[in-house]
Amino acid sequence: MEQLKHECGVAMIRLLKPLEYYQQKYGTWMYALNKLYLMMEKQHNRGQEGAGIACVKLKASPGQEYMFREKAAGSSAITEIFSSVQENFKNLSQEQLHNATYAGKKLPFAGEIYMGHLRYSTTGKSGLSYVHPFLRRNNWRAKNLCLCGNFNMTNVEDIFREITSEGQHPRVYSDTYIILEQLGHRLDCESERLFNEARSIGLAGLEVTKYIEDNINIRKVLLETSKIWDGGYVICGFTGSGEMFSMRDPWGIRPAFYYYDEEIVALASERPVIQTAFDLNAAQIHELLPGQAITVSKSGKIQVAEIIQPKEKKSCVFERIYFSRGSDIDIYKERKALGEMLREPILKAVDYDVKNTVFSFIPNTAEVAFYGMLEGLKKYLLNKQIDEILSLNEKPTRQQLESICNHYIRSEKVALKDIKLRTFIAEGNSRNDLAAHVYDITYGSLRENIDNLVIIDDSIVRGTTLRESVISILDRLHPKKIVIVSSAPQIRYPDYYGIDMSKMSEFIAFKAAIELLKSRGLESIIDDVYRKCKAQMSLPKTQMQNFVKEIYAQFSDEDISQKMVEMLRSPNVKSEIQIVYQSIENLRKAIPNHTGDWYFSGDYPTPGGIKRLSQAFIDWYEENRK
Repeated sequence: MEQLKHECGVAMIRLLKPLEYYQQKYGTWMYALNKLYLMMEKQHNRGQEGAGIACVKLKASPGQEYMFREKAAGSSAITEIFSSVQENFKNLSQEQLHNATYAGKKLPFAGEIYMGHLRYSTTGKSGLSYVHPFLRRNNWRAKNLCLCGNFNMTNVEDIFREITSEGQHPRVYSDTYIILEQLGHRLDCESERLFNEARSIGLAGLEVTKYIEDNINIRKVLLETSKIWDGGYVICGFTGSGEMFSMRDPWGIRPAFYYYDEEIVALASERPVIQTAFDLNAAQIHELLPGQAITVSKSGKIQVAEIIQPKEKKSCVFERIYFSRGSDIDIYKERKALGEMLREPILKAVDYDVKNTVFSFIPNTAEVAFYGMLEGLKKYLLNKQIDEILSLNEKPTRQQLESICNHYIRSEKVALKDIKLRTFIAEGNSRNDLAAHVYDITYGSLRENIDNLVIIDDSIVRGTTLRESVISILDRLHPKKIVIVSSAPQIRYPDYYGIDMSKMSEFIAFKAAIELLKSRGLESIIDDVYRKCKAQMSLPKTQMQNFVKEIYAQFSDEDISQKMVEMLRSPNVKSEIQIVYQSIENLRKAIPNHTGDWYFSGDYPTPGGIKRLSQAFIDWYEENRK
């Protein structure tokens, strides 16, 4: 309903054969370039504020460019990037275009390693300068570093302090740039170590260069660099000499999947992307495990190894509920399970009157959960019908059976996503008026004042769209009751690992809890939580606690949901309104292997998350209570 922005999507390809091989087998040396385009388009859902690609040639001669990069901003960035790359080839003869040897020597983006990135800003920073990949140049090929990633670090200040204490002077204060400089410094150190080692065994000139490039230990670079990292990340990169790597955080917060055979190595943020691009089944693709890195050396040696000891796995559950494509075999089942698990609270909300209830969904991400909800309701109705038939006489009449069997679960496409509100409409009243029409309804889909309407969404974060659009427009159908269902639990806590919700004031659940405390004379709890958060800011992160949980401790989920209804309901709405949320218990049953649910539970996976939460509450309090 309310679009969450998520940082980001990554794609990498490493060719393990010469370009001539792909020209002969697949009819084009652009095999990897074309696959990269497909992998990025299939992850378009993960980033529409910008995109970038990079490439390295492994066999360039001195004086020839060997690293290439193209970036663009905006939702059409992928098309712009690849159109720009193809401009390099438009004046070639057919003979040149299909000559892999010529391409490898002369043409840009004709290389062996490719990397792509899709960006959604979660920091409010936008523009081409913030679009990945980032590039750190040097005249030594092994010291060149190209980097992109899907990550947010919670302790940028600690990393910044470490690299400045070693004498570096970063030009930009952002986690991406600082990580680039940190990794780049360690890469420099590794190159210098090998330089001295080569000289000590009597090598000189180009022999030294070759020794460095052949013996770079990128895993050592990653180990030394990542020790201080606190956050969720999949970091990808390559060096100018041909080392490729991707590393996942030890909590497994951000996702990554890979595949390799004798021809290629491929990595992406989502499994179906690789499946589609290379026509594979799910079993052929592997998940990069927490703390692991996949590395490919200049010579093509592939290693998957643990870099950091894995912590308790806390894979982001929002990936499963919302961000990742529903075409993944496991995610599809999980989203259906989320819908089915809501059966009992939904039935309770409509007083078990399925005969006079229409079921629908908010387009489009809630559609799979909607199918699961229908399956659960159909099972309920079937069991009810069986019980009714069994209670009849030994020879029930046809009329009796028809009366029982004629009941069915009614589903309609009630809500339609009609327009996208454009950012150039900035004036408040104009935006509010148009926001009320982002969704439209199918008139005649309900019987006025008779039917209940149950409509499911994947999550409710801020409540803005509910208040400004959804409730009012659904009320035009004059249902007896509107039940808004969230397949996710109440979102109560900020995220600091890659989703654009980092302030307490953004959450309708938090606002509702605060209003409840005020209305029940419990405002002292708010002050107590502030004092506790403030007092612990000088403690080491590992000793800090989530005191914000005390804001919610006095109330049931139903208390908070009811207060939300009061806050979101406009005076002109006539229908009875109820909001039904998924329970955390059922969420964990539906998605048992992805336990990163700190948005709902407040159980942050890293110490940095607790510290950032405490600061967020302090900021909210000092802005709103003093």
